[in-house]
Amino acid sequence: MDGGRRWLPRQAEAALRRSLQHSPVVCLLGPRQCGKSALAQHHAPARPYLTLDDPALLAAARADPGGFVAALPAAVTLDEIQRAPALLPAIKLAVDRDRRAGRFLLTGSADLLFLPAVGESLAGRMDIVRLHPLTEAEKARRPGRFLERFLRGANAPRIHAGPPDAPDLVRRLLEGGFPEATRRPAARLRAWHRAYVDALVERDARDVSTLRNFDHLRALLAMAAHQTAQLLNVNALATHLGIRRETVENHLAALERLFLVRRLPAWHPNEARRLVKAPKLHLVDSGLAASLTGLTGRDWLPERERFGHILESWVLEQVSAQAAATGADVTFCHYRDKDQVEVDIVITRGRKVWGIEVKAGMSIVAGDGRGLRRLADVTGRHFERGAVLYGGSSVLPTADRRVLAVPLSELWTS
Repeated sequence: MDGGRRWLPRQAEAALRRSLQHSPVVCLLGPRQCGKSALAQHHAPARPYLTLDDPALLAAARADPGGFVAALPAAVTLDEIQRAPALLPAIKLAVDRDRRAGRFLLTGSADLLFLPAVGESLAGRMDIVRLHPLTEAEKARRPGRFLERFLRGANAPRIHAGPPDAPDLVRRLLEGGFPEATRRPAARLRAWHRAYVDALVERDARDVSTLRNFDHLRALLAMAAHQTAQLLNVNALATHLGIRRETVENHLAALERLFLVRRLPAWHPNEARRLVKAPKLHLVDSGLAASLTGLTGRDWLPERERFGHILESWVLEQVSAQAAATGADVTFCHYRDKDQVEVDIVITRGRKVWGIEVKAGMSIVAGDGRGLRRLADVTGRHFERGAVLYGGSSVLPTADRRVLAVPLSELWTS
């Protein structure tokens, strides 16, 4: 993505541009290797760029935060700010003296909102821009408007003569969205993802947590990969790993802080007493999940259920990234009731509700969309519409006129 390599436009660049025009401090947050440094340098190539991955700069920043900030140029990019959080109070003082927009562009591979120094120092002075791993729309150089179109009901039934392309979908899942991984041959993906985890644990995890046993962190991440898109059961994880529940919670928090996993809360109105309220656990990158679980393209048919879970997490990441890039004021959750009827992704805006079910198959059968119909019954007039995302090539009606079967390819072709 940089250094002369082919540049793929990022949807978040528009949000980054707006923030730099209005806020004195802008922080570009996302997992390590998702393209933050490349985006920052591409967007503002003339701005001085300093990375705290440089040992000499990091030592200077930690030894004398005030002096370090005072010596910086008037406008600067500081990469990997979570490595020296003591800089944040010093940046606050500098901003209080000079509140010109765009002075500090920070990037972070950990969620700075978990750091007390941010809340105390930069509240009201800093804009946050979220960068996800590459979406399939970004890889295809498409605008990525599936979510926008879905929310306003722009899809209409249409028959497409082209056959489904299962191998292409499998390739996308195994590749994931880390830019460096997309340049690797399929045979080298697992080695790259494992090296990525090792580097993250050895470096970033130590910066954002007080954990003492990082082998537990690796083990928990592997378990999360095996259980992606499933209900989170902390007690079961603790039993399986042979560690205390509190330890699991602490390690999960560290993985969330590093943008590797996310908890998707359950949707439930106060009066819905028969709904399951446990969150789902999702690994953020499908390629990482596949590598940690050992899945390959040959497993698409014999391991369809495991691939189905990874596919669900992958779809959640695609629509979440589109929401973050466009500033869509929506929240994401899941629905499941005591009858085991579920909707993989529930999207809410105010009292309005949309639902997405994810299906790995290439065709639609009568039972598909059952969860969406149940969600529509529960939410009544607040239900807007639903989509069953599947591996086919046509947008098809279902038994409920508010629910369409939509090809997964709409995620990167619309």
